[in-house]
Amino acid sequence: MSDPYASRPAVHEQRVDGFGTVRVLPLEPAADAPLLHRWVSEERAVFWGMNGLTEQQVFEIYAHMETLGTHHAHLLVKDGAPAGLLQTYEPEADRVGKCYPVEPGDIGMHLLIAPPEPGENRSGWTAGLAAAVSTYVLLVLDRRRVVVDPDVANEKAIARFARQGFTPGPRVVLPEVDLPDVYLPEKHAQLAFLTREVAFRE
Repeated sequence: MSDPYASRPAVHEQRVDGFGTVRVLPLEPAADAPLLHRWVSEERAVFWGMNGLTEQQVFEIYAHMETLGTHHAHLLVKDGAPAGLLQTYEPEADRVGKCYPVEPGDIGMHLLIAPPEPGENRSGWTAGLAAAVSTYVLLVLDRRRVVVDPDVANEKAIARFARQGFTPGPRVVLPEVDLPDVYLPEKHAQLAFLTREVAFRE
């Protein structure tokens, strides 16, 4: 099967033993909006906060993000197939920065894993993607600590981050954001942190 993403430059590429090759590609809103709309419209992605949006609205959100210097979106591709959506951001430029003491070297992250195809074996999928994402965020971007803020009701995500070595932080209430280009409702979140030392046993 040919790789439709082969011509797109990657900011990181990693061969993960027993899993495959993961490439981290800067998101292209126009090209990727149909795929992302399908992912975020599923019930399993309800905590991503985009259920009910049109494809055009999804495009507009990521087109706006592309104009920001503090927030970035990436498509994760495994062996030529789309595997997930990674968003990184500077915590001090995000509402999460109002909820905990941001330290130098911190970076925020949101990770949406693609839904499985019918009959697809997903054994080790999350761990494989997480290995490549951790390398990119902590080593390639040279950061000391990752912060995540899953919804307190998103038990699967909280458990997934715990398995990856994240340390639970406080439960916080992220304030509502109501701007001309961005609206985010208030969110009750469970913060968690992963340091470079823990991720790579430095």
